[in-house]
Amino acid sequence: MKKSHIVLLVLIAAAIVVLISYTGDLSSYETVSSAKQKQGKFVNLIVKMDKTVPVEYDPIKDPNYLKFAVQDSLGGKIAVVFHNTMPTDMEKSERIVLKGKVQGDVFECSAIVLKCPSKYKDNATAMKDQPVSITN
Repeated sequence: MKKSHIVLLVLIAAAIVVLISYTGDLSSYETVSSAKQKQGKFVNLIVKMDKTVPVEYDPIKDPNYLKFAVQDSLGGKIAVVFHNTMPTDMEKSERIVLKGKVQGDVFECSAIVLKCPSKYKDNATAMKDQPVSITN
């Protein structure tokens, strides 16, 4: 074999290894009930806060402990514990993406991503009223 063929095969093998490693990082969104079935495994949940249950957060006592309840679109509920500070405007967020693991009856959250589509709805209607000019 020529050296160029060997180098090409090595590059293809490296590309395959990189692609396989990235597919391990891809994760889908789970419901609360499916996350409970995957005890101890890392999952992503799309939920909204259950406002009927009070939020436990005292920044003076322990600023790195936040406990609240969430509900998914199918009605599944679970308590969430987050060992970090409470994100700003979390109560106002329409949807929340939680990343973490279910441990018993509690979702141990490692990251919270807030989704607030209303923030963009107002901006979209404002942009609709603006005249558009195209220049060359």
